[in-house]
Amino acid sequence: MRLTFKPLAGLMLAATLAGAPLGAVAFAQDTAAPAAAAPAEAAPAPAAAAPAAAAPAPAAAAPAAIVDKNDKGDNAWMLTSSLLVLLMILPGLALFYGGLVRSKNMLSVMMQVSTVAIIGFVAWVLWGYSFAFTDGGSWDSYVGGLSRLFLKDVTPASNVATFSTGVVIPEFTFISFQATFAAITAALVVGSLVERMKFAAIVAFAVLWPLLSYYPMAHMVWWWPGPDAIAQAPTAAVKSGLIWGFGALDFAGGTVVHINAGVAALVGALILGKRQGYGKEPMPPHSLTLTLVGAGLLWVGWFGFNAGSNLESNGYASLAMINTFVATAAAGLSWILVEWVTRKKPSALGLASGIVAGLVAVTPAAGFAGPMGSVILGLVVSPICIFFCSVVKNALKYDDSLDAFGIHGIGGIVGAIGTGILVNPVIGGAGIVDYTSCGKDGDLSTCDNAVYNMGTQVLAQLKGVCVTIAWSAIASIIVFFVIKLIIGLKASPEAEEEGLDISEHGERAYHS
Repeated sequence: MRLTFKPLAGLMLAATLAGAPLGAVAFAQDTAAPAAAAPAEAAPAPAAAAPAAAAPAPAAAAPAAIVDKNDKGDNAWMLTSSLLVLLMILPGLALFYGGLVRSKNMLSVMMQVSTVAIIGFVAWVLWGYSFAFTDGGSWDSYVGGLSRLFLKDVTPASNVATFSTGVVIPEFTFISFQATFAAITAALVVGSLVERMKFAAIVAFAVLWPLLSYYPMAHMVWWWPGPDAIAQAPTAAVKSGLIWGFGALDFAGGTVVHINAGVAALVGALILGKRQGYGKEPMPPHSLTLTLVGAGLLWVGWFGFNAGSNLESNGYASLAMINTFVATAAAGLSWILVEWVTRKKPSALGLASGIVAGLVAVTPAAGFAGPMGSVILGLVVSPICIFFCSVVKNALKYDDSLDAFGIHGIGGIVGAIGTGILVNPVIGGAGIVDYTSCGKDGDLSTCDNAVYNMGTQVLAQLKGVCVTIAWSAIASIIVFFVIKLIIGLKASPEAEEEGLDISEHGERAYHS
């Protein structure tokens, strides 16, 4: 399937405010069906930089065309993965966050997470998918276009590329899977805003923030022409999102989801201000039981998040799955060991926090690192997150209520940079497929790995991280200040004191 796209004019203001350069991007290559989620069998550096680009196989040696294959097993796995990611949000994230607040705010947190998610699903099919995963014309480095607004021209017969030449999945399946990512990313930000933000402001955030931050970030990291286009035209310029063009690797959303949400959470906490009594009175979690249940559901659902991002049910999905097991376990163990040494008592809250930190860190690396590298990543990420959740937060005195920045933002940064190291095949990583090398023996499904250079790859990762931090920070500042000026962000002191369950929703989580 081949799509035709229009330039996006409607988001010019958003991209301008977010600090994007305005230069037109001129590319001659036609684009294939959208392929998103971080490449598993792929995500090479741009074709022009690949070693084989200067000496492609003779045209006569390659087949005239690639016959796309739509495998029922791949589709079944992706449908299952989509449901697993939904489980992460409802009830996983809602219970995880809900258990961490005071009992008078339990329902309000669950309402906020759930409402942000359902708005995310609706907005995704109306405009989000088009802005994230279509060609944006002269704005294509930063954001997509209008060709899929309201899912125009999407049918049960339309397909999108995966990360293997000649393999596709139904476009409706891909849209459903990516919708869950858009829904959970905005919901993660809620963790820094709980117990004091108006429900109306949360609703406005759920609509506005993805427009300026999530959809452009998804496009910059995951929009590329697909393996078939590169394999069939290995010397042509590759039209892609900005961060993909850096050669940065992000298997399942370290930048797009976690750094993006974590930075937005920090910005929101700073602009919103502290909870009444913060730093002066204890605010312990009201139910660590529910928090641990939520953490468990997050871990289960995360297998759809990570292994599903391969878009195919093959060995790379298996690699992402085992990495999601071992990195998470290592991070949970690391967190409680640090607490045991420094505070003499390992805590259930620390265990839950470590599990999430490990899940966050392995997300960008899931299909690139080897299992031993993932164990190391998990062991490393927890002490760093502990430092930011305690020492840095206490020193700067900001109220990141549930440590959304300290775990998602910082864990995402650690994972994104670590991916650039752990992908190295010499230390057990999967390497990076060079699609420009496909077809040397006349079979376009046979491709080589690109030559790995640690300095080059880590630099690409750092560039991706820096762009993500800057984009998310500027976009989030704009969104929060606009909402503050028009609606107002913070609930009244009286509403906070009574609890948002009653003051915002007229209900209580518990009657006793």
